[in-house]
Amino acid sequence: MPPVRGRLTPNRNLSDLTWLRVGGPADWLFQPADVDDLCNFLKALPDEIEVFPMGVGSNLIVRDGGLRAVVIRLGRNFNTVDVAADKVTAGAAALDAQVAKRAAEAGLDLTFLRTIPGSIGGAVRMNAGCYGTYVADRLHEVEVVTRSGEKEILPCSALNLSYRQSTLPQDWIITKAVFNAPTGAPEALNARMEEQLAKRDATQPTKDRSAGSTFRNPAGFSSTGRADDVHDLKAWKVIDDAGMRGARRGGAQMSEKHSNFLINAGGATATDLEGLGEEVRKKVYDSSGITLEWEIMRIGEN
Repeated sequence: MPPVRGRLTPNRNLSDLTWLRVGGPADWLFQPADVDDLCNFLKALPDEIEVFPMGVGSNLIVRDGGLRAVVIRLGRNFNTVDVAADKVTAGAAALDAQVAKRAAEAGLDLTFLRTIPGSIGGAVRMNAGCYGTYVADRLHEVEVVTRSGEKEILPCSALNLSYRQSTLPQDWIITKAVFNAPTGAPEALNARMEEQLAKRDATQPTKDRSAGSTFRNPAGFSSTGRADDVHDLKAWKVIDDAGMRGARRGGAQMSEKHSNFLINAGGATATDLEGLGEEVRKKVYDSSGITLEWEIMRIGEN
């Protein structure tokens, strides 16, 4: 491995770095000291070694066999939040909730981020959204480091953001994001976020170990194939219709409170969790003809 100023750990178990608390080790975990440290490391890293950028593990299953790659995880030097005029600049490691609160204090509206689990880097890459607003609606530009170790500034349009995805290469690391934010009274923005939190806690298993929504909503599905019969469905509804609310496999369970939340009910392995998810997908397809797509990322070896 190239010399670094940050922390480079071999054979690092990743289970304690994910919200579901499962998974095996990565060959290496690199926590860079700053952007220059990251750039220099990637420039010197042999091309054949795979790189995987990891946030706070809020939307991730690491399989039990671990990951044959260098996992790059940004730390405290990448979590600053700065406000100037109508722009909010956030480090990729800043938590979505903290960015929303910091913006609201300054009278800027990024309230849609308040209930989204995870950090800004993941929110940008997955075009996260809530209550009708997505990252694509507010993102101005991002700073990234390419696999070859070059730092670039990309406008929002270069990411081709769409529902829960972007075209940013998987081994490019987002280090910073700049958002355009409309103005609002801090009191009103904080009240809105409190309402959002109350609604989330009433409908989602926020006290359980989960990774957020398990499957994407099958929007625009037509049961007849006719254009005039297209309707938007919710993943939880088709899971319920397939009789899979509360379904279990080992220590994994589809939440009784919200059936599109896959939870570690105690002692689950990554195999339990992914296996239950695949069972749900099969049951939903058998009952409705709908193929659910994973929203949780699954990486590594079985």
